[in-house]
Amino acid sequence: MSNYILRTKQLSKQYRNNLALDEVNISIKKGEIYGFIGQNGAGKSTMLRMVTGLSLPSEGSVELFGNDNPRELTIAQKRIGAIIESPAFFPNMTALENLEVHRLQKGVPGKDCITKSLELVGLNDTGKKKIKNFSLGMQQRLGLAIALLSDPEFLILDEPTNGLDPMGIVELRELLKKLNREKGLTILISSHILSELHQLATCYGIIHKGRLLEELSAIELDEKCKQHLRIKVDQPTKGATILESALGTTDFEVMPDGTLKLYSYLDDVRKVSKTLTDHQLVIEHLSQAGDSLENYFSKLVGGERA
Repeated sequence: MSNYILRTKQLSKQYRNNLALDEVNISIKKGEIYGFIGQNGAGKSTMLRMVTGLSLPSEGSVELFGNDNPRELTIAQKRIGAIIESPAFFPNMTALENLEVHRLQKGVPGKDCITKSLELVGLNDTGKKKIKNFSLGMQQRLGLAIALLSDPEFLILDEPTNGLDPMGIVELRELLKKLNREKGLTILISSHILSELHQLATCYGIIHKGRLLEELSAIELDEKCKQHLRIKVDQPTKGATILESALGTTDFEVMPDGTLKLYSYLDDVRKVSKTLTDHQLVIEHLSQAGDSLENYFSKLVGGERA
C-alpha cells in the first residue's frame, strides 16, 4: 500500500490562451498537513479542483491512495472531504437540517455521521438556530462539518480562513490540528498567507503563476528563515573548533561548502570577528542572514513586484 495520499505528475491545465497550471508535481504523505501557498490566481484552486474530480487536467495525472487508473481514481475521490468553494447552505434551516440534506446528496448511510460531524466542529449545541444567524466563523465550521460527513481520510480546504477574524482563524487552526492528531486525518490546505499556515502545516508547496517553485518540510522552512551569522573563513574546520572552544558555543553548523552558520552571537558580530582573526583565520565573508517568512516567500516568487 502506498504511503502517499496524493501525488500529481506533470499536472497541467490550459484555459484557451491561459496556462493556469504548468507541470506541477506534488507529493503528500499520510498524516501530513500540507500547506499549499501561493498568491491569488497562482493556480491553487485549479489544482484542487482537478484532485477532487471537479475539473479534468489538460496534461499529466493525479494519483490518490496509490491509484491513478481513471475508474479507481473516481472511487478514491470518494475518500476525500473537500471545501473548494463555499458550500451551499440553506439559510432558513438549522445546522442539523443542513447536514441531513448534504448527507442525502452524498449518499452517506445512517444519521450518526451528522451528530459526530457537529460534535467535531463544535456546533452540536446550536439547536434551532438558523444558518442565517450564524457568524462567519460558525458557517466555516459548518462547511467543515459537511466535508467530514463521510468520515474522509483526506481533507482538502481551499482558503478556509477567508473573511475570518483573528479568533476565528485560531479556532479553525486548533480544530484542524485536533483532527490531524486524533483522527490521523491528512490535510491539504491552501492559502495566500504563509504566516497563516506556519503554525499549522508540517510541509509546504509554494506555487507561483501555475508553477511549483518549491516543496519543503516545516523544519526546512524554519531553517531557511532562521536568523544566523553566515561566516566564510579560509579554514572551516579550524573555524568550527574556534567557535566551540573560544566562544563556547555549539549552536552552529558547517555547511557542505564550508560556510559556517552561527545561530548565537547575533548581537555581537564584532566579538565573533575579533575571535576568529585573533586565531589567525582569514575572514572571507561575515554577514547576518535569514528571512522573515514573508520575505522568504517574496524572494522566492520574484520580489515585491511579484
